[in-house]
Order: sequence, then structure tokens, then C-alpha cells
Amino acid sequence: MTAISLQGISKRYPDHVAVDRLDLDVQAGEFMVLVGPSGCGKSTTLRMIAGLEDISEGRLLIGGRDVTHAEPHERDIAMVFQSYALYPHMTVYMNMAFGLLRASKLTRSEVDQRVNEAASRLQITELLQRRPNELSGGQRQRVAIGRALVRKPKVFLFDEPLSNLDAKLRTHMRGELERLHAELGITIVYVTHDQVEAMTLGTRIAVMDRGHLRQVGAPMEVYRRPANRFVASFIGSPEMNFLPVSEDMAEGRAWLNHHYGAASLQPGTVLGLRPEELLISSVEVAAPWSWPGVVQRVERLGAEAYAQIRVGTADVLVRTEADAALEASKPVFLTPELSRLRVFDGQTGATLATRE
Repeated sequence: MTAISLQGISKRYPDHVAVDRLDLDVQAGEFMVLVGPSGCGKSTTLRMIAGLEDISEGRLLIGGRDVTHAEPHERDIAMVFQSYALYPHMTVYMNMAFGLLRASKLTRSEVDQRVNEAASRLQITELLQRRPNELSGGQRQRVAIGRALVRKPKVFLFDEPLSNLDAKLRTHMRGELERLHAELGITIVYVTHDQVEAMTLGTRIAVMDRGHLRQVGAPMEVYRRPANRFVASFIGSPEMNFLPVSEDMAEGRAWLNHHYGAASLQPGTVLGLRPEELLISSVEVAAPWSWPGVVQRVERLGAEAYAQIRVGTADVLVRTEADAALEASKPVFLTPELSRLRVFDGQTGATLATRE
């Protein structure tokens, strides 16, 4: 198992900075997920680790060795691309074996053994004599992973590998990748814009925005204790609700400031609550932190429902039971789960207070 250390890594182009002085340590055997919106620099970071992009500034260490300017083949990594990048005229066997036959010193029997072992692990043995155009998207993705697996590299890099699959296949392949990591204990750096993938796969996740690293931590740590409003809005589906604090909300600040600190719940700050952290009631709760609202719409999704509630000028999404007696234009009251309340600076977006 191999650790990776990115020390002040930057990637500069003539017209913009794609990654700006990024510091990140990936522990040996860790499943690190780089997550963020399109254009945040996550794929550029992955390509710098792979050696496919030059590093403008900083140092990159793999297994304690400085590989900042090393060629890709000198880094002992394998990369799985979004497009699979399979050779269409070759069989599955040859797609997996080609790199070893061409560049390694392994004998043909050793190559056969590696291909068959990887195919068995990925459950594609019966596909070895087929060509890519005879395979489903999920099968092609397994072949791409198998091609990386046979090399037995120190580090696996994945660049949005599931984005071309439908929802059911994505769920299945997430399970396969999780199983593979658990069985092999390999170091993985995985790029995605899908925060569901990040939350379900990552040992830790690194949230990026506009070339900067905004937060690193275990998935539930980042979910519960976001460092700033950007992280709070990006991680979680549906995303967190944000309510600008008004003067009438601030009437309850004496109680909240006692628990959260003097910076909390002042006009100009913003409250953050996830949909599952609010209770809907048709009768006003006698507390200063119960807010009146009006139901705008209700989406029933089988086992649960999401209600959109207008509170002042803000729309708040609340998760509730599917059979809750809610309908459009109905007045309701929302009571926040105060132990989950987060307070953000209205200007900088920094987290001012959280009790989780």
C-alpha cells in the first residue's frame, strides 16, 4: 500500500489557474474521493498525479518518492477513464493483456494468469473472447478496471468512471468498487462530481471549488460539520436549506447564543438546516424558534415525501412521511432540530457555529 502527498500543487495556464497550491495527503490503502462541481480542478489534480499534466508548482510524492517531474510510466499507477478507452478491434482478453505483453517482462503464461485472476475477480471470465461493442456499459467498465488491475500498480486513479452508466448500474458498480477496495486494500484516488458517489465510496472526501481545497474529512464528518456554506450546499442530496436571519428570527437568539456562542443568529448571518432536520406541525409550537410557513408543493417518493415550505421570502425543503397530511397553500409551522443547526457568515460563507 502506498501513500500520496500533494504539497502546494498548482496548475497554471496562460489565462487561468486550474489548481491553486493544493495540499493533500492520501494515506496508504485509503479510498480518497475528490469531489466538486465541473471546472473545480479535480480532474486536473488527478491528471497531475498520473503525470498526464505538468505540475506548475509544488511537489508530488508517491510512496515517499518525489515524482513531480517523472514520466507516467515511472509512477507505478494505473488510471481508469470515464470513456473506458478500450481498443474496439481487440477482444476483452487482449484489452486487458496488451499493456503487459507490450511493456512488461512477464512471460505469456504469467500474463494469462494475471488476466484470468482479474477476470474472475470482476466476474467477466465468460467475456474474454468478446469485443467491446458486444458488451454493456457496465461490462465495459469492468474490463477497463481489469486492464488496470492486471498491472498490479501501487495506486489506482479513477476519473468519473461511472458517469456514463444508468442509475441502476451506477449503484451496482459502486458496490463492486467498494468490494474491490476492501479485498485488495489498494490506494485509490477517485474523481467525481456526484456527491452520492463521494459519500458512499470514500474513506475520506476532499471537496474542491474553483481550484481550491475547501474541506477534507470522513464523509459523515463533512456532511454534519461543513467548514463553509459551499461545502454545506454541495454535500447532501437534497442540498441544505439556507435561511437568512431576520430580526424576528433573532428574537430567539438569547437561547441560541447561550448554546452556540455570541456570534450566532445575528441579522446578516444565515441558518443552515438539512431537510431531515426540520419538523412540520400544523399547530404553532410555543417556542421562539418555531417559524410560520406556507406549503408550496409536496413530492411523494414512495416511502417519504419532500415538502417545499415558504418561510418569509425563503423556500425550505423538508423531508417528512409520505402520508403526511400536507397540501399546497396550507399554513404550517417548522421547528428546527436545534442540535443540528449551523450558522454561516452572510458575507464570507464561513461556518460560525455548529453543535454537532
